[in-house]
Amino acid sequence: MNMMRSRQIHLSDKYRVGKGKAPSLLDLCVQTAIDNIRYIGNVGPVASDLLERILPHCTVEQLMHIENATSERDLSPETDKLWKKFYEAQFGARSVEMVVERMSKFKVAYNWRQLYQAKLKDQDEAKKKSVERLAQLYKTENARKQSRQIQICAKVPPSSKKRSFGGGFGDSSTFSSVKSSIMKKAKVEHSVEMKNRAAVRKIGVQQQRSSSIIRPQIGRGKGVVSYPKAK
Repeated sequence: MNMMRSRQIHLSDKYRVGKGKAPSLLDLCVQTAIDNIRYIGNVGPVASDLLERILPHCTVEQLMHIENATSERDLSPETDKLWKKFYEAQFGARSVEMVVERMSKFKVAYNWRQLYQAKLKDQDEAKKKSVERLAQLYKTENARKQSRQIQICAKVPPSSKKRSFGGGFGDSSTFSSVKSSIMKKAKVEHSVEMKNRAAVRKIGVQQQRSSSIIRPQIGRGKGVVSYPKAK
C-alpha cells in the first residue's frame, strides 16, 4: 500500500509539473500499462484511444507480440502508423517514399506491418545469397590453389632420375633410358676390347715371323756358306 501511495505521489508530482494538474485514475492506469508494456498480450477489450496512448511505447517485438496475441481484433488502425515509423527507422526515409510512390502508382494499399516484414525477408534473402556467393568464391579459389600445388608437385625434379636406395630406377621411362645408356657403353667397351685383342695378335704374328727367319749356316771345314731352301 505504501509503495502504491509513493508511486501515486511520484506520478502526481510528474503530471503536476508537466501539466499543472494532478493525474486522473485513467492516466495512472495508462502509465502503469506503459511501465509494464513488456507483459501485455491480448488488448482486444481496450479502447482505441487508450491503445493510441500505450502502443507507441512498444518496441518492434512487443508490438508484434500484442498484435499476434489479439486474434479477435484487427489492430492495424492503431498500429499502422507505428509500423511506418519502424519501417522508416529500419530502412530509411527514402525507402518509405519509394513505397508510397509505388502504392500510389499502382493504386494499391498495404499495411506497413506487411511491408516491414516483406522488406526484412528480402534483406535476409539478399544477405543469404551474398554469403553463399562469397562461400562459393572462396571454395573456387581454394580449389584453384590446391590444383596449382598439385601441378607443381607433379613435376619430377632431375634428381629423381637417380637410382633409388632400394635398387629401383623410378618409372619405366627412366629405367629404359638408363638401360639404353648401359647397353651403348657395353658395346663401346666390347669394340675397344676386340680391337686391342686384334692388335695384340697382329704383333704376336709379326714377332713369330721375324724369329722364323733362318740364319746362314757354315759347313764344317768347308768355309762354304749355305742357305736352306725356303719351304
